[in-house]
Amino acid sequence: MALNVVDMTPAIGAELIIDKADLLSGAHAEEIRTLVRQRGVVFVRGAHLEEAEQLKVSHSLGKVQEAGKEGLQNISLDKEISISADYLRGSFFWHIDGASDDMPNFAATLNPKKLTDPPASTYFANTYAAYDALPDAEKKQYDTLKVVHSLEASQRMVTPEPSYETIRIWQTHRPKKVHPLVWTHVDGRKSFLLGATADYVQEMSIEEGRALLTKLRDWATQPQFVYKHEWEYGDFLIWDNTGTMHRVDPYPVDSGRLLIRTTIDGEEQVA
Repeated sequence: MALNVVDMTPAIGAELIIDKADLLSGAHAEEIRTLVRQRGVVFVRGAHLEEAEQLKVSHSLGKVQEAGKEGLQNISLDKEISISADYLRGSFFWHIDGASDDMPNFAATLNPKKLTDPPASTYFANTYAAYDALPDAEKKQYDTLKVVHSLEASQRMVTPEPSYETIRIWQTHRPKKVHPLVWTHVDGRKSFLLGATADYVQEMSIEEGRALLTKLRDWATQPQFVYKHEWEYGDFLIWDNTGTMHRVDPYPVDSGRLLIRTTIDGEEQVA
């Protein structure tokens, strides 16, 4: 049976209409993977997946990273339940996960367990569509540029006056990485590799490069390239981390907000 898909905007986002049994069966896994690549972010309303079920679906989509409990990670600002709570404050800013890795993760899933009131929304920006919409002259200009990404760049947004010890932790935990500004994927499509980790452009002065990265972030996060997900209990959401940026609305540290995440390993190096 063909999947029933409802596009949320012309450029990004789709609701997948599928019953829980079909989702868990894995029979549509390849179709869902293709849909995630095409639409950037896909979600199912009313799935109400248990954690073991979320893990089962995730395994059908690719290799699940061994993080958290058997690949299940607590996404929360509460340090009692999330070992990454300090770093997760960076999720308030546009970013691509693992942008300072050789091979950023392919995708991730989210399953809300406790939401704020009203729920803090999550936003996704299609970096394929943002690149495609540029004039050819600008594409040619950007295709050869290299960008330095670092955890430090993103964490300075959260902690603008860090201690020396904190800076050293950032720098050693995830060293800086040079990537093309434009990622040419194995299928020939191109997307921007931008976000909070993008520190400066190698071929430009620091000032010029940071101005350009800001300009392109603003371009890529225009409404026509963005899908806003308004969370409901029972949602199950998957996004393509290689072709989108994402961020969440700021919410109080003590709100108790908790989403369960799985992360699907990367499958292609940045080139």
